[in-house]
Amino acid sequence: MPTQRVDASPVATGALGLDTILGGGFAANRAHLVEGRPGSGKTTLALQFLRDGARLGERCLYITLSESRRELASVASRHGWSLDGIEIFELVPPEFCIDKRQQQSLVHSSDLELGETVRLAIAEIDRIKPQRVVFDSLSEIRLLSQSSLRYRRQVLALRSYLLIHDTTALLLDDLTVDQYDLNLHNLCHAVIQLEQLVPLYGGERRRLRVIKMRGTHFRGGYHDFVIRRGGLSVFPRLVAVEHGHPYEVDRLSSGNGALDALLGGGLDRGTSTMLLGPSGVGKSSTALAYVTAGLARGERGLILSFDEPTGILMRRAAGLGMDITAAVAEGRLRVEQIDPAEVSPGELAAMVSDAVEREGVRLVLIDSLTGYQNAMPGEQYLLPQMHEILTYLNQQMVTTLLVLVQHGLVGQISAAIDPTYLADTLLLFRFFEADGHLRRAVSVIKKRIGPHDDTIREFWIDADGLHVGRQLIDALWQ
Repeated sequence: MPTQRVDASPVATGALGLDTILGGGFAANRAHLVEGRPGSGKTTLALQFLRDGARLGERCLYITLSESRRELASVASRHGWSLDGIEIFELVPPEFCIDKRQQQSLVHSSDLELGETVRLAIAEIDRIKPQRVVFDSLSEIRLLSQSSLRYRRQVLALRSYLLIHDTTALLLDDLTVDQYDLNLHNLCHAVIQLEQLVPLYGGERRRLRVIKMRGTHFRGGYHDFVIRRGGLSVFPRLVAVEHGHPYEVDRLSSGNGALDALLGGGLDRGTSTMLLGPSGVGKSSTALAYVTAGLARGERGLILSFDEPTGILMRRAAGLGMDITAAVAEGRLRVEQIDPAEVSPGELAAMVSDAVEREGVRLVLIDSLTGYQNAMPGEQYLLPQMHEILTYLNQQMVTTLLVLVQHGLVGQISAAIDPTYLADTLLLFRFFEADGHLRRAVSVIKKRIGPHDDTIREFWIDADGLHVGRQLIDALWQ
């Protein structure tokens, strides 16, 4: 028997993450508009919506004027889905049908008057009495209407019939008209817009936005999503203020007494530390020291590596006496190699929050922030997105380490972003020339919580690990 549903209860969308954005799902017994250009993911979302209903034992109907049963079956097979439990009603030529038994219900929409097309759809709804309906697509109705008034009347008639019969419906629109049409926005309970963006380099990126949803609080703005085998997954925009956590007074040691002394005893729990400097100066190695020290205390960690493969990172750590192989094998440390050209900012934020909330991660290393910046659709989005992630991690009492590559080796160096806005602690590494050798120095630029050493100290790395030496004097710089 179908599952009984209270009218006010939301209907699950079937898409991972979308229910969170919609405040629980689609409003029951209402018509919802899903619009987007061809290829944006409307059909995939519609099939997920109906499959979720079929799983619950509900009657589900897919009315298609644009795709045949064969095409829908092909979409489902690519995701490993079955269309069992979903009735498909086609208004397309019989030769496109792979089910001979359904041919008596096939009508070519271009041979029908507009009213007849809508009447056939309503008749099928009356026969099936579905609880979930997808109408694909309204663009065909728009073409047959030939006027906005006639189009509005037919869509209004279809919507009213769906509401009378307590049906939750998705109306798909592929936005093929040149001029944006707001008629549907006024008629539907909710409007969800899907977009597909193609950057200058890398794979396409998709995002969605809830334009309106009557009587329901929803999460506004753009939300990234992906379509992979298994369907459409949405990554709700991270809002740090929703994730409060009691403050804990604790410090994270690096295992190196001299480095901890430079930082006033170590890094404070629930803060972010940025390690700045030119390439090869020792930023990542220092960050790994804090990661291995946390693992030794039984904490879980996450490394997002943008700049080097996982295998090289693990070999480099082992060469410094910081073997993380066992921790990775045991699941205490997760190392994710990120391709900035293929991963959206929303997916990265979801990866971090999932590791924190599901796996109990207490230490996050992003190596490097320069690579993260390349994952952004534009530089102007880096600061607010990173600020939101860091605020979230701080509120979850997670210690965050950020590596930022600066331009230049000696003398004047610069960075593409303002680090003082992002991090609580700034640890600066630099090269200098002395006695015919290229040497390293480290200093703490700022630390928001507690005191720190304001001296500049020599720094070097060898087979025994990291070393922080004596304070540099003027003679060394001459």
